Amino acid sequence: MTTQFGATLDATPSPTFAPSTTSAVSHNAPTVLLVDDSSVQRRIVHSLLDAAGTWNIIQATDGLSALKMIEQAPPSLVLTDVYMPKMDGLVLVEQIRDRFPSVPVVLMTGHGSEQTAVDALKAGASDYIPKRAMVTDLGRILERVLTNARAESDRVRLLSGMTSQISRFKLENDARLVGPLVAQLRDDLLAVGVCNRHGLTRIAIALEEALLNAIYHGNLEMSSDLKENGDEAFLALARERRTRPPYAERRVHVVARISPAKATFVIEDEGSGFDPASLPDPTSPECVDRPSGRGLLLIRSFMDDVKHNAIGNRITIIKHRSE
Repeated sequence: MTTQFGATLDATPSPTFAPSTTSAVSHNAPTVLLVDDSSVQRRIVHSLLDAAGTWNIIQATDGLSALKMIEQAPPSLVLTDVYMPKMDGLVLVEQIRDRFPSVPVVLMTGHGSEQTAVDALKAGASDYIPKRAMVTDLGRILERVLTNARAESDRVRLLSGMTSQISRFKLENDARLVGPLVAQLRDDLLAVGVCNRHGLTRIAIALEEALLNAIYHGNLEMSSDLKENGDEAFLALARERRTRPPYAERRVHVVARISPAKATFVIEDEGSGFDPASLPDPTSPECVDRPSGRGLLLIRSFMDDVKHNAIGNRITIIKHRSE
C-alpha cells in the first residue's frame, strides 16, 4: 500500500494485534482502534493522533483482527483504512454496524476510494476523512464523532416516558449553539425511540451539518471555496459578518417533530437562498474529496429523505424509525 501522508518510513512486519505503546495516557481518555494493514501508515496516523489530542490508541492490521479486539473490549471509536486483506474497510463498517452498533467508525479515504467512502457512509460509517486532510482535520472529526456518540444515560432515563415531541428554536449565527441544540434533539430522539445509538450518532452529525450550513452558507453567505486551504480565512470572515448588517440580524429557525414512527427536522435560514437544482451530486467521485460537498453528502447518507424549498433557504430532513 502506498503511503499518502507525505511521509516516508521504513515498513517493518507487525503482529496481527499491534497495541499502542503510548505511555502516560489518561485512563479516562477515549480509545481509538486504528485499523490498517500498512505498518508505515499506522505509525504516521498514530503520530497524527498523538498530535491531535489525548487518546488511548490500539491497532489492528485488518478487519478480522479488529472485530476480535472489539469483542474483547469495545473501543470508543474505530478509525479504519479502506483497502486491507482478509476484510476490507467497507465490510468492517457493515460488521460493526450489525454487531457493535454503539461503536462509531470513521473511514480514511485516499485518492481513488471516493465511491467506497460513499458506500461506507450508507453502510453505517459515522464519518470519513480524506488522507490529504488528516494533518488539519483528524482531531476535529474524531472529537465530533465521539461527542455525538456519547449518550447521557441519566437524562435518557429521565425522558424515557416521552411519547412525542415538537420543538421550535430560533438561533443566532453562532456555531457554539449548534452542539447544545443537537444534544437536546439527540436526547429527544433516543427517549422517544426513533433509533438506536448507532443511528442516533448519524442523525446528530446530519443535524450538525444542516445547522452549520444554515448559519455559514445561508445567513452569512459564506463560500466553501474559502476552505480549500484550511479554515482560517473562512472563520475570520464569518466572525466579521456576524457583527455587521445585514448578516447580524438574521436567524436560523428550527422545527423538530419527533414521534416513535419518524423524526422530521425543518431548518430555515434568512439568507438570500440558492437554486437547489444547481447543487452538484455530492456522491460523485469528484465531489467526495471537496469541502463544499461534505455536509450534503453526510446529510443524504444518514437521513431517509432530504428536501429543499424552491428558493433554497429551507431544508427538511426526515428519519424513519429503525429497529
